[in-house]
Amino acid sequence: MGICAVIMAGGSGTRLWPMSRATHPKQFLALNGKRTMLQKTIGRLDRFTLDASVTICNEEHRFFVAEQLREIDRLGSIILEPVGRNTAPAVALAALKTISEDPLLLVLSADHDIQDQDAFEKSVTNAIPLAESGKLVTFGIVPTEPNASYGYIKRGCDLVGGYLVEKFIEKPSIEVANDYVSSGQYYWNSGMFLFRASQYLSQLKKFRPEIYQVCKTAMQSADFDLDFLRVRKKVFSECPSESIDYAVMENTSDAVVVPMDAGWSDIGSWSSLWNVSEKDKNDNAVLGDVLLHNVNDCYVRSDNKLVAAVGVKDLVIVSTADAVMVAQKDSVQDVKEIVAQLKLDSRDEWELHREVYRPWGKYDSVDIGSGYQVKRLTVNPGAKLSVQLHYHRSEHWVVVAGTATVHYGGESIDLEVNQSTYHGKEVVHALENRGQLPLELIEVQVGNYLGEDDIVLFEDKYGRQIE
Repeated sequence: MGICAVIMAGGSGTRLWPMSRATHPKQFLALNGKRTMLQKTIGRLDRFTLDASVTICNEEHRFFVAEQLREIDRLGSIILEPVGRNTAPAVALAALKTISEDPLLLVLSADHDIQDQDAFEKSVTNAIPLAESGKLVTFGIVPTEPNASYGYIKRGCDLVGGYLVEKFIEKPSIEVANDYVSSGQYYWNSGMFLFRASQYLSQLKKFRPEIYQVCKTAMQSADFDLDFLRVRKKVFSECPSESIDYAVMENTSDAVVVPMDAGWSDIGSWSSLWNVSEKDKNDNAVLGDVLLHNVNDCYVRSDNKLVAAVGVKDLVIVSTADAVMVAQKDSVQDVKEIVAQLKLDSRDEWELHREVYRPWGKYDSVDIGSGYQVKRLTVNPGAKLSVQLHYHRSEHWVVVAGTATVHYGGESIDLEVNQSTYHGKEVVHALENRGQLPLELIEVQVGNYLGEDDIVLFEDKYGRQIE
């Protein structure tokens, strides 16, 4: 077997709030182009002959992953982590999944950006003979500037195509980072790897036997659920949480680093996104309905309304349906403090967009007041909402596009545009789109409690469970 791509699709990306949120993080957003970051990551491998791909994500994001990979015809295997335990256990799950073929595992993060595709491919190609010989390859990014936000790798003795790793270094001070870059012997630690599945498992078993054993047990008891391989929470929760670097790479004598000078960025902040975005003559990156006058060196993005800026410089301005964020470019790392405050204040904006995606489609919370809420639902062709009831609310549905099939107990009715229906509290109901076009309807909820957890679920085609 040849190369198996292992795509790490976890993480929340809080520093890219308000676009990136816990339920819809940056790897599933089209931040720089028409494709999402996940889609661009797997598409980056088009010129390689992949024998398989494994995407690792959490339970909450599984339908994002499946739908986005289907859109580019690259579904592959999807492993669901019931709890996050960092990269060493996650990659162990992928290695155990593919061990019968024992491929080279090319481990990539779903939220990185690569500007130079040819240079990326050259580095991976250089790494293949090293990985085939039993080395564990990490890709070291040739630094373009002193940066205290990244870990560093110091290279050792020369090898054909790379270098032995002399040591890994935690994020240094900016002064130390400057010395590293000046020396030419250090690389940014990218978190990308290439190694044979059996070699990784051998080294993990040697240096972290407890991680190896938990992952092995977890995979032995894993269950298939639709397109997903679900690891049992009770078993996997016992696994220690460690990165590949800590668990394996800093301990093994087989670690090598292959340089990569490919315009890499981890898109860890709005300023890094500005760096890799196309800009106008005044160095502004502009997306959406935006008007600027006497504006320079800014990132301005609007997803739903006109944004106008006058006489400003070095700002990030991001507007979504429910939030506007303004920051100096040199202060964008502190956006995470806003997210922390939203959590502290028990506000939903840290976690949810106004528009929320579900496996059947999406809904947009148009308005909410005392005892009522208005949503716009979009149901994909062939999709069906779960069979359910509510104890605290009634619902009115008005079809505005497409045809709705509404189920009440054993009966069904079809509703066309401008037709409506109503169901009261404790009525078992379901909604389905049997047509070829998206179904859109307005839902008006009325009741003394309108939370999403007021659902008693009887049947769900997507395998979801209400806690």
